[in-house]
Amino acid sequence: MTEVIWDTLLDAARLLPFLFAAYLLMEYLEHRAGEHTDRLIRGAGRLGPVIGAAAGAVPQCGFSAAAANLYTGRVVSLGTLIAIFLSTSDEMLPILISERVSGGLILKILGLKVLIGAAAGLCVDWVVSGRKRELPHIHELCEQEHCHCEKGIVRSAASHTLRIFLFVLLISLGLNLALYLVGEEALGGMILNRPVLGQLLAGLIGLIPNCAASVAITQLYLSGGMSFGAMMSGLLSGAGVGVLILFRVNRDRRENLRIVALLYGIGVLAGLLLEYLPAAG
Repeated sequence: MTEVIWDTLLDAARLLPFLFAAYLLMEYLEHRAGEHTDRLIRGAGRLGPVIGAAAGAVPQCGFSAAAANLYTGRVVSLGTLIAIFLSTSDEMLPILISERVSGGLILKILGLKVLIGAAAGLCVDWVVSGRKRELPHIHELCEQEHCHCEKGIVRSAASHTLRIFLFVLLISLGLNLALYLVGEEALGGMILNRPVLGQLLAGLIGLIPNCAASVAITQLYLSGGMSFGAMMSGLLSGAGVGVLILFRVNRDRRENLRIVALLYGIGVLAGLLLEYLPAAG
């Protein structure tokens, strides 16, 4: 037991420089691309879901939170909101980078999230449409709701790194203890690794409006405790703090619940389809 705890601490410590580098790059991209992304989303028109899905996959601080605010003011369409929510990577990307996962797998996951987000968003906009009204810029909403960017990119990156490092440490410790106590074969047979039930439960985990959800989903997949399809269900339904902000700023609670149900349904359905595709594993 002591050896398991010690090994977990060492493994987590090795992630720190990679995690910090990933967040430093993300903060830099946010400060350089935030205003441009703002203009791009606002002027996208019918291509909003496509551009929103692509922009959502780019590591940007609080982008899903900004999208929730923009949708509430009908600056963007429902389809664009859904596309951004589905493609948002939250803490998945820095975890994959810090774990030195192959570039091919990272691009595969991001590509699927963008493709599914864009397709789902276009379908939603084909059914519904919304009016427009002005709201603050994305970088302003980011500062208000999520990352405290005013601290500067180094301090902000360090803050993100420390918080996620603690999540990774706790989740990794739990998984390693589970492996020690019940065995790797038993972990691989968890309900999250089973078709249908795995997608349904992973989608629910993804809806938790906290970065711990995407950390847990990514770590479970990397450890073999979750199938690829289940992981995608969780990552697709996981919009980070976006859902939380949506309930905070949009007074129509029934509409918010419908959006969450739509997000969950698309995530689960996509995960089920990917589970049976030959190239998905």
